[in-house]
Amino acid sequence: MDNISIKALAKINLGLDVTGIREDGYHQVRMIMQTVNLFDSLNISKNREKEIRLSTNLGFLPVNDDNLCVKAARLLLDEFSIKDGVDIKLTKHIPVAAGMAGGSSDAAAVLFGVNRIFRLGLSKKELMARGVKIGADVPYCLMRGTALAEGIGEELTVLDPMIKCPVLIAKPGISVSTKEVYQALDSCFDTVTHPDIDALILDIQNKDLKSLCSHMGNVLQEVTIPKHPIIADIKQNMVDNGALGAMMSGSGPTVFGFFEDMKTAREAKQKLTETGMVKQLYLTTIYNN
Repeated sequence: MDNISIKALAKINLGLDVTGIREDGYHQVRMIMQTVNLFDSLNISKNREKEIRLSTNLGFLPVNDDNLCVKAARLLLDEFSIKDGVDIKLTKHIPVAAGMAGGSSDAAAVLFGVNRIFRLGLSKKELMARGVKIGADVPYCLMRGTALAEGIGEELTVLDPMIKCPVLIAKPGISVSTKEVYQALDSCFDTVTHPDIDALILDIQNKDLKSLCSHMGNVLQEVTIPKHPIIADIKQNMVDNGALGAMMSGSGPTVFGFFEDMKTAREAKQKLTETGMVKQLYLTTIYNN
């Protein structure tokens, strides 16, 4: 095998809680991760020039060692003393810097692809152990599906599959710094409302979408929305147009909404398009392994 094509799927957070700060500065989290059918496309092939070459459809993305795809490829090529290089063609659809783990999912896809092309024989668990060196979300992006993430996000427990439903995903034309969001949270940590993660796990087990939507919560919304009120406006628009629940994913600014049926979701997408509040808007579905 000299080349492989892979889909790198996006994630959303059904619940996101921050439970503390470690001595090394990392935040302890407890969150429920869910894969959705929105993806970047990667084509990975060998080259004989012993180089890692990345090309992408977005000109503002780095194509050097600042890109997680390059870091992922270099990690395996160096570890196994591989003499060949790789060419990576990345076509982005997942919104960038949007709380959907797009970069981490791309890196996970590269780890998977390099492992296959060079027949390294690494299991998914072994790839996940290496992935955490690149980013806390990379192990989950290799695993996919519905999972409880703890620690800094790398301690994963597989949960029952999420209820299948339409998902509307909207990103406004703003960017949010994850570092700044967590710094803002640190300054008001004792006063924020923490979501009930255990209630969400029970809702997933019971396949109760309405109850799940009522329990969804993201502690980071409380510091992100005051700085970017358009996030709250998008959430409200989705709910006004039939979403059972809507929430910011990760550190934002992407908002997702869950719907009971595709017809209502399509109508909500059209209504949100007409507002001009969003730059990227996708209607997709829940992905389960």
